[in-house]
Amino acid sequence: MNLRDKIYEAKKILPERKKQLEEFCRNLDLHFKNLNMLDLAFHHRSFSNENEDHRLYNNERLEFLGDSVLGLATAAFLYEDMMDNQEGDLAKIKSTVVSEQTLAPIAKEKMHIDKYLILGKGEEKTGGREKKAILADAVEAVIGALYLDSGYAAAEKFVCKIIVPEIRKVQNFKGVKDFKTILQEYYQRKHKICPKYELIKSVGPDHDKTFFMLVRLGKVSYGPAEGKTKKSAEQTVAKIACEALGLE
Repeated sequence: MNLRDKIYEAKKILPERKKQLEEFCRNLDLHFKNLNMLDLAFHHRSFSNENEDHRLYNNERLEFLGDSVLGLATAAFLYEDMMDNQEGDLAKIKSTVVSEQTLAPIAKEKMHIDKYLILGKGEEKTGGREKKAILADAVEAVIGALYLDSGYAAAEKFVCKIIVPEIRKVQNFKGVKDFKTILQEYYQRKHKICPKYELIKSVGPDHDKTFFMLVRLGKVSYGPAEGKTKKSAEQTVAKIACEALGLE
């Protein structure tokens, strides 16, 4: 663990906040040796931007780490679970279940992360607790925090707990659909080339941007569609194209 994390670990958590973090752990059967790392997982960049003494501390680095842990644990499970499937089948399911579209509902409905987020005043006013990107990022940050606090085995166990049910949904054709993959497979099969996604514009401050994307299929275009990340906007516009082409 680096020096910055050790310094943060020494910060004192107020009693009321400690109760909230313990409640979060209790509801998900999680065990943290040091609650400071979990607390950091809920601190959005908008808060650190508005608070000088917290400027170096937000959940982005934990999110970066947790994203990799999430991907590895999911890939390892799929490798063992789908022994008769090709790499492409595993990759499609993995891309769906680790996506923002899947993680945001997990954050809201299973983990209730919206209750524990620490946001800046501006983000709070614009409905940050309901934004899919913020919720999904916080799931990854919690995974990263658990990995640092308790090791890979504990993080892997938690990932499987929240992700395996989503894998089963996809395997049974009930999960979130990866519309980009559906559209690409259709268009490549028919025309031997890939759809082209184009960023039309982005609006808003750096911590709260909205992206507008369209997709071009030869001379025909669909969209634009908006999203809080380029990936989510691409998924939305791909869905529009799939619906128009009757691919659902």
